[in-house]
Amino acid sequence: MAERKLKSARAIAIEVINRCNPKRNYAGTILDSLRHQTDQNQRATDLVFGTLRNRTAIDTVIATFSGRPVRRIQAGLLDIIRVGTYELIYCPSTEQYAIVNEVVANAKYAGSDKQAGFVNAVLRQITRHINNRRIPLAECDTSRTLPQTLAAGCQFDTSFLPDRRKSPAEYLSTVFSLPKWLIAGWIAEFGEESTRGICLASNRRPSVYIRPNTLKTTIEALTQKLNDAEVGFEIVPRLGMIRIKSPRDVTRLAGFAEGQFTVQDITAARPVRMLKNLKLKTKNSKLLDLCAAPGTKTTQLAEATGDSPGEIVKDVISPGEAKIIATDIDARRLEMVRENIARLGIQSVDVVPYEQFFDSKFEIRNSTFDCVLLDVPCSNTGVLARRVEVRYRIKPNKIRELSRLQAELLETASGLVTAGGKICYSTCSIQKSENSEIVEKFLKKNKNFILETEQLTLPSAEGFDHDGGYAAIIAKHKN
Repeated sequence: MAERKLKSARAIAIEVINRCNPKRNYAGTILDSLRHQTDQNQRATDLVFGTLRNRTAIDTVIATFSGRPVRRIQAGLLDIIRVGTYELIYCPSTEQYAIVNEVVANAKYAGSDKQAGFVNAVLRQITRHINNRRIPLAECDTSRTLPQTLAAGCQFDTSFLPDRRKSPAEYLSTVFSLPKWLIAGWIAEFGEESTRGICLASNRRPSVYIRPNTLKTTIEALTQKLNDAEVGFEIVPRLGMIRIKSPRDVTRLAGFAEGQFTVQDITAARPVRMLKNLKLKTKNSKLLDLCAAPGTKTTQLAEATGDSPGEIVKDVISPGEAKIIATDIDARRLEMVRENIARLGIQSVDVVPYEQFFDSKFEIRNSTFDCVLLDVPCSNTGVLARRVEVRYRIKPNKIRELSRLQAELLETASGLVTAGGKICYSTCSIQKSENSEIVEKFLKKNKNFILETEQLTLPSAEGFDHDGGYAAIIAKHKN
């Protein structure tokens, strides 16, 4: 049998970009179906998501230096040029000639010599106008430089970007490939410099963090296991989490199959940590995760409360440290909760179908909970680096729809929490209309609740980079 020829990372990336319409489908799903065709998985991943994150900036460069609007370039060729342009701008360690030569070869394989010639002409024209592929941002001209990182960018010999001083929202929108209306709102709320930081974080290659499963191991034992496997890592001070330095398939990391850790961003771990810091009652308590899928926070809650192996017997929770009910309206994703608790060896969580939970015959539904964890569906504006397609889909009317749903879910949660209990409301959004405004309106309407604490975290590309999000602890009066 002839040996199967593997494809290059660029070839895979071009195919994914060509098949992905970010308004309708997901690049990750397409990429997963093609991974077996290459031995350069991480590089293909970087090329795909890097190109999608920066597409507006890339298209601006293509249109400016080819002299042709991107809408007039045949779609298949445009995607080939986009991947090559991404590498020229954002991957300065790769030689220009290598990028151009292989991208042109891909074009020739996919089409004709004439089409390959066009791709070659466009990319070489772009390279002619790049005068520094890695210039310190402190020394650059912002009208002709695209930022790559916090400190460096790619500078061209021609001014082609909007004036940052006159039109900051338009400038940031073009440079970071994000909706102008969204950036304008951030500038109004957070100021221009903070908004630039949000934009940089939204386009970063996000780090992979893991949360040790304290029911099975310690951070010391897990880091020793990673050391033994020659995996580079850093311990995040005071948080008991680990950043994996070299990107890789986390399911193949030492300890994953044994359930010794969970992948979770620093910010996503904060809501449960806030509850724990407020000395969440655990003895004989009942906890509910109302929007549980895929189970990352559910399992964190179980670890934080000691994972007592209580049971539901005839719809009644038996005594123990804490019993957690997990449910979600999405039955397919709720199955992921089951998979996660099984891998981690969690025993204190019972996964209950949404319809069953809200069935009046289900006795636990008619009782109340000491804590309701409510991680609501949201716009994902705090996690744009990870969920790259969101920037192509998010609309103001969609955020308004989500705000109405979030308010309804918070009202539902309020009827499920016992006197003296708490609601932990959280999102991975940084929009006020999904966060503090929802909580403020709820508290005005429900005088028997008070806000104990809240925290908005903006995404950051600095230091231990992290996503953005919001969390609020809302307590119900005891009487």
